[in-house]
Amino acid sequence: MKLRVGLGTDIHELVEGRPCILGGIELPHPKGPRGHSDGDAVLHALIDAITGAAGLDDIGTLFPNDDPLWKDADSKALLVEAVALASKKGWYVENADVVISTEGPKIKPHRAEMRASIARLLGVETDAVNVKGKTLEGMTELAGGRAVSVQAVCLMHHR
Repeated sequence: MKLRVGLGTDIHELVEGRPCILGGIELPHPKGPRGHSDGDAVLHALIDAITGAAGLDDIGTLFPNDDPLWKDADSKALLVEAVALASKKGWYVENADVVISTEGPKIKPHRAEMRASIARLLGVETDAVNVKGKTLEGMTELAGGRAVSVQAVCLMHHR
């Protein structure tokens, strides 16, 4: 069996007036990620991890933010499309691990729902997906709830 690992990262500013969508679910928070699409930085990082492992183009090439087609797009649909593109090349998700760094919304109360949402979108069991929230300890330019930064890694196998 051939295996590959893909790494994806994304960062979005948190702004008033946007729903806080992360990991395919809406979190109760007064600020949400700014973006051309719905701004779901978790799913965007996963898209890049999957496309990287499968040898496909990155999210910005597949779903460019200057294309009106993707304006306010649901990132769940983008992730499903990335998974489908990878499977056309014979690559399937084995597992995914996500780290969400923010002083914005608390991640821990929503981990189980995020894991289940992501697992459904990837077509894997929930225990094949992990989500962790990290605070920034008041450090860096992202402190104070200004942004959300995500790192995702995905192991894929080839059939």
